[in-house]
Amino acid sequence: MSKTVIGIIGGSGIYDLEGLENQEWRKVSSPFGEPSDEVLCGTLGDAELVFLPRHGRGHKITPSEINYRANIDVLKRLGVTEIISVSACGSLDEELEPGTFVLVDQFVDRTVAREKSFFTSGMVAHVSMADPVCLRLSDRLALAGEAAGINIVRGGTYLAMEGPQFSSRAESEMYRKWGCQVIGMTNMPEAKLAREAEICYATVAMVTDYDCWHPDHDNVDVSAVIAVLMENSAKAKSLIVEAVPYLDIMKRPCPQGCHHALDNALITSPDARDPKVLAKLDAVAGRVLSN
Repeated sequence: MSKTVIGIIGGSGIYDLEGLENQEWRKVSSPFGEPSDEVLCGTLGDAELVFLPRHGRGHKITPSEINYRANIDVLKRLGVTEIISVSACGSLDEELEPGTFVLVDQFVDRTVAREKSFFTSGMVAHVSMADPVCLRLSDRLALAGEAAGINIVRGGTYLAMEGPQFSSRAESEMYRKWGCQVIGMTNMPEAKLAREAEICYATVAMVTDYDCWHPDHDNVDVSAVIAVLMENSAKAKSLIVEAVPYLDIMKRPCPQGCHHALDNALITSPDARDPKVLAKLDAVAGRVLSN
């Protein structure tokens, strides 16, 4: 396989990395529509990095209106092999206080208004999401977090809600009873699409608040969330800088199977596949469709 290219999806605060060289904002087209923004390409040491502002620079796109398919597609077109999703979230667990970083390993998808697959009528595929996060990628991020002195917790379930409103108290309590640890609005269908595109994916969930369930804390307030988010931003940059050397030497292809997720996923017989749909899948599924 080709060399490791690290994709980072998150807010603009993490792009100002010390030591990031050869920076270039590039506009990349996708057959799935417009991505959130141009992408910032650069190098950190010997590693290639590609940054994508999930909400666009200036945070102008709501979670429901993000074109997740186009975002993942353009990263695939740029050769990205591993994605680090850096995301703000609320805590549903007393022990996960604001400022904590959580490397989640499971998701509950409660979103309802988003395109969730690259594969549509004319080319059907079913990938496994039993283990939605690349464990070796999370392992490396955990090592980097320890090296950076960041309070980073390994494991937890991320409840993906539609938004853009925050939860009601009844919803927040229900999600806690379901056994979820954090809640956010952006990692689904992002993780599903990354798996379909055969890209390793891991989430760094940065806790900003206790949602609205906690009796000793105020209800979620945007200004309070932003204040913690700015503090977390500096830690996220430190985490990425520490993580790059660990990621750049990872064994490939991924032993968990992320880079070959489509091997047994295509179900539409070759003679029934829609050429127009196939043309859009040239980057995402070109490895298996060209065989």
